[in-house]
Amino acid sequence: MDRLRHAHSIEDLRELARRRLPRGVFDFFDGGAEDEVTLRANRGGFERLRLRPRTLVDVQQPDPSTSILGAPAALPIVIAPTGAIGAGWPQADLAIARVAARAGIPYTLSTTATSSIEDIAREAGGRLWFQLYVLRDKAFTSGLIRRAEGAGYEGLVVTLDLAAGGKRERDLRNRFTVPLRPHWRTLADFARHPGWCWRMLRHGQPVFANLAGFAGAVDPRASIAAKVGQSLDASFGWDDLRALRDAWRGKLLVKGVVRGDDASRLAAMGVDAIWVSNHGGRQLDGAIASIDALPDVASAVRGRVPVLLDSGVRRGVDVVKALALGAQAVAIGRATLYGAAAHGEAGADRAIQILGDELRRAMQLCGTPRIQDIDARLLQGSAHSQEKETDA
Repeated sequence: MDRLRHAHSIEDLRELARRRLPRGVFDFFDGGAEDEVTLRANRGGFERLRLRPRTLVDVQQPDPSTSILGAPAALPIVIAPTGAIGAGWPQADLAIARVAARAGIPYTLSTTATSSIEDIAREAGGRLWFQLYVLRDKAFTSGLIRRAEGAGYEGLVVTLDLAAGGKRERDLRNRFTVPLRPHWRTLADFARHPGWCWRMLRHGQPVFANLAGFAGAVDPRASIAAKVGQSLDASFGWDDLRALRDAWRGKLLVKGVVRGDDASRLAAMGVDAIWVSNHGGRQLDGAIASIDALPDVASAVRGRVPVLLDSGVRRGVDVVKALALGAQAVAIGRATLYGAAAHGEAGADRAIQILGDELRRAMQLCGTPRIQDIDARLLQGSAHSQEKETDA
């Protein structure tokens, strides 16, 4: 706990997680596809953006509260879906969901979570969304949707950027999969992390809690990316999404959109939110950074539906930059995952605390005491900022 108190950034939590996890587990959380070009670009996109702070503004009491999909949120932040995270800390999904509920922000449970749809709803509470991978087994996919609806999840997040599993070479080299499979290389790695070993032995092997009984045949020796890839419905198209829109009575979000033309068509279809994402750089290497795709998507939808963004958010100032480019909120995956891997629920809580504190400070330093004060005029060289200044 002392080390956790001295973690002052998400990067500090990442380093704590790196020290406490076997290499294969850490690399699964931390890595991206192939040469990790997009993984690095996600951070580079934020780092290139420059802010132009306003002055002579009363910023004594910055207020980061906002509305996300029509409901109040204490921060413009959503917890993104992250799969198989029980490999880092037992019941990590539940730990992060509880933190989100206390923080007053939505939590998204992954199809490949190691806690079940029902357990999260029963034990965490708060605003819950369920992320759906559309599987070849249509009956099983429909069952997942019914389970989420029955458990009271308000949103269904349909992932669109996973027609095939990404080639994550760190996982392949480390022979990482879930359930964890013994091998002389992994056993030596595990032995160097006795605390992690004790937690895994005490709580048992992590499993895909929502996929029990799944009929899709997969190679048991495959990596996680390959297992998911072998099970996906790669034929899922516009008509299928329209049918899903008609069937789901709650909020429908579509995740993995990086093109304005797709976003415009999705808004016309009647989705409730568009989630700009490149899957954290874990799918198509060389894909556009999410923050670079955001202006095109936001411009295309023209306020018809809210836009969310994930991939690369590590600082409170990143939240400001994303909101200035048209996002209603950002989604974070690795940030709370690093925290949970470092110290369970307390670590995830520390991640939210860090980002919230940084966001409030950034709002003060930018001269934007309320979320609605953040717009494109804050950004240097933005075409949107030039338009707004001309209109002012």
